[in-house]
Amino acid sequence: MKKSLNIQGRILDLSHPVVMGILNITPDSFFEGSRFMDNESLFLEKAAEMVRAGAGILDIGGYSTRPGAKEVSATEEKARVVPAVRLLKARFPDLLVSVDTFRADVAEACIKEGADIINDVSGGDLDERMFDVISENKVPYILMHMRGKPSEMQNHIQYNNFLTEVCRELQYKVSRLYKMGVSDLIIDPGFGFSKTLDQNYSLLKHLRLFEIFDLPVLAGLSRKSMIYRFFNSAPEESLNATTALNMFALTQGASILRVHDVAEARQTADLFVKLSNS
Repeated sequence: MKKSLNIQGRILDLSHPVVMGILNITPDSFFEGSRFMDNESLFLEKAAEMVRAGAGILDIGGYSTRPGAKEVSATEEKARVVPAVRLLKARFPDLLVSVDTFRADVAEACIKEGADIINDVSGGDLDERMFDVISENKVPYILMHMRGKPSEMQNHIQYNNFLTEVCRELQYKVSRLYKMGVSDLIIDPGFGFSKTLDQNYSLLKHLRLFEIFDLPVLAGLSRKSMIYRFFNSAPEESLNATTALNMFALTQGASILRVHDVAEARQTADLFVKLSNS
């Protein structure tokens, strides 16, 4: 499996798992602890905390994709995330910054400000220009599996053969991107997106299936509903279970953990490396 990414000539080594910290510039993300809206000093303070805790990448989002979240215009999303990227790059010039957006215009504007990676929950489905922007700018792209729009994605959970169809839908897009000259790709199976609780656990159990792509795999499990609904609890009570599932994801080949709690994920990844080398 590919264990590196070329980021504008900088090679990111993925032979040891990388932790991606989540920073949402939204008022309504599902986990309150990840929201940093209209408070520049708090935003930079949280970013610095994540960097100190071992985040290799910070993922910035200005559009909540939780079911029922309010629609955000492209203008508003851009007004949120572009200044955030600019701030991070000014304060932490060596930090790798990912932007969580499905809009090509937002991605393009953020790349101009120094964004290193684009993280698209729709896998190019919600903006036909996205693949062109990625190809033209030669930035790594996180290709996630989802059906439909975030607001109604749970209406698209009917599969004839769940795992086969997820792989097939991703393979079609990987092939398109390869033909466009994009080779630095990361596969995100899309935990929690267009999937039932049981489908999510099947996806995690069979995560090694995605080795067929010979690409790094990102696991985004942090405090998601597949955890707190299983325990009839809440996102705020889901850190311990998140850690358990993150360790399992690493044993199944995940290279990147996308998390709200960086220190705990970094410890999990370091312990995994220690066990693997023992």
